[in-house]
Amino acid sequence: MGCEFPPRRYKLPRQRWLIALSIVAWGTPLFAANSIPAAFIDAPDELRPLLREHFKLPEELPASEAERGVFVRRAQREIPELLATEGYFSARVQPVSVSGAGVVNLQVLPGARTTVGALEIEFRGDLQQIATQRARQIRDAWPLQIGQPFRSESWARAKAELLAHVAAEDFAAARMVSSAAEVDAEHAVANLRVVIDSGPRYRFGALKVRGLERYEPLLIERHATFKPGQPYRRSLLLEFQAQLQKLPQFSSIIVNLDTAAAQENGAQTARVAPVQVQVVEAKSRKISFGVGYSTNNGVRNEVNYQSYNFLNQAWTLNSAAVVEQNRQNIALALDTPPNPLGYRLLWRASGERTDIQELVTRRDKFGVTRTRNLFGIETGVSLNWQQERRNPTGGISETDQALVLDWHWYRRMVDDPLAPMDGNLTEIRIGSASKSFASDQDFVRSYARHQSWFPLTAQDVLSLRAEAGYTASTSRLGIPQEYLFRVGGTQTVRGFAYQSIGFLEGGAIVGGRAMSTLSTEYTHWFGNWGAAMFVDAGAAADTAPTLKWYRGHGFGARWRSPVGPLALDAARGQGEPGTRVHFAVAVAF
Repeated sequence: MGCEFPPRRYKLPRQRWLIALSIVAWGTPLFAANSIPAAFIDAPDELRPLLREHFKLPEELPASEAERGVFVRRAQREIPELLATEGYFSARVQPVSVSGAGVVNLQVLPGARTTVGALEIEFRGDLQQIATQRARQIRDAWPLQIGQPFRSESWARAKAELLAHVAAEDFAAARMVSSAAEVDAEHAVANLRVVIDSGPRYRFGALKVRGLERYEPLLIERHATFKPGQPYRRSLLLEFQAQLQKLPQFSSIIVNLDTAAAQENGAQTARVAPVQVQVVEAKSRKISFGVGYSTNNGVRNEVNYQSYNFLNQAWTLNSAAVVEQNRQNIALALDTPPNPLGYRLLWRASGERTDIQELVTRRDKFGVTRTRNLFGIETGVSLNWQQERRNPTGGISETDQALVLDWHWYRRMVDDPLAPMDGNLTEIRIGSASKSFASDQDFVRSYARHQSWFPLTAQDVLSLRAEAGYTASTSRLGIPQEYLFRVGGTQTVRGFAYQSIGFLEGGAIVGGRAMSTLSTEYTHWFGNWGAAMFVDAGAAADTAPTLKWYRGHGFGARWRSPVGPLALDAARGQGEPGTRVHFAVAVAF
């Protein structure tokens, strides 16, 4: 049972009274008609949430004067201890009255809130002797300054941040020698003292890898974010560990600086410490099956085989067969680890058949991509050859081939990769083909996409998305559909069927040379569940002047699943006869 407080009067318009009553009915426990709170606690508004959460009231009314006395003494002991964590060290609790029904009325007198009166931070070790300027900067960054309220949580957090700042650069073995907070309750001040021993400075030494059985140490070493002899930086060590944890060859990675094995570095004051890497290798082969459903492609069945040590070279081999209602695909991919400069190669071969909007397409592809991820930005160059046979209903069957040189730039800077609330995503692609090099048409394809997330409150987020594409060519004929554009459906323009907006050829919708879409979505989260409202707009046509915009709007539900937010949307498209439902979910097992 939570604390009960004396009622307070508020003036609300009639509409707001209805909202308030709905919230109370939803969030307040229901009591029996004869259920009466065991106690009323009168406390300042800022302290009520703390007491509601941490002070437990009796389950039943005290039956006797002795039981009421026991409860009052407990309140007089526990509530001041609780308020002391917020800086109220002279708090008192006094009983005011007892109602005829036995309800105890208590009044909380918190007294003056304690503030920081004096602050002393002492550094020992090399930080004080040879890094005095940095010591001053760390002191200035101390968050609990003189005059601020003294709270237990703030005091503990300030000490942890101080030690973390010292240990973040050079001083990997920094430790807290002592800390004290002397509270003068009479004058409501706290005098703080902290002593930090930074220890010696450290530099990165050689890598020491343990736990390898199938792989060479080079697989670990090529991901190093530092060089031997470089000054120690905790951020570089954490980045190194994060990169290793992404490798499918390992199920566990632990990286640390072995300060116990550090050696003196000649005349220099810094010590050289080796970096220990402890790994647990994952199984080198995996086969998985999956089922799913989306309103774009219908029921999905998938089987996937992976080998993480193909030909004993730590290459990753992926093979997959996917069967959907309007799409069937078989693919093979070989991914090599990055070289010392961070470049990696990805070889791909696939065969695919689709039947979308009265257009049947058969496509065979082969290509190689060279990528690099640096400072959170992925860049890559690929060379892809494909042959496509398309058969539009009521149109002319055609076989096209193209050898395309493609460049892409991709940056994703978000707070949460699976459920972003803040950040942005940008993608740019440019590709070209020539009749002189195994292609049926000359063209240059450009594509750009940007999406931003803006947190309005802790539970509300606004998402804006824009994308545009254009294929420069004398004609769309001879260009594979992958390098043309169609829109409609989930992730483009909701309220319309999947890829139903494009160029009409006979009775089929085929890709055009121009495309653009815009989307605005507002989501409010209730824990892991959310409600969204959105407006989409988009167009695709054979030429930019003939672009005709179509708009869709609607609302939907969201769920933060372990694999990312799942969405169920109901949308109405401009000119469409009814509401269309968009849903996508995939479960792997």
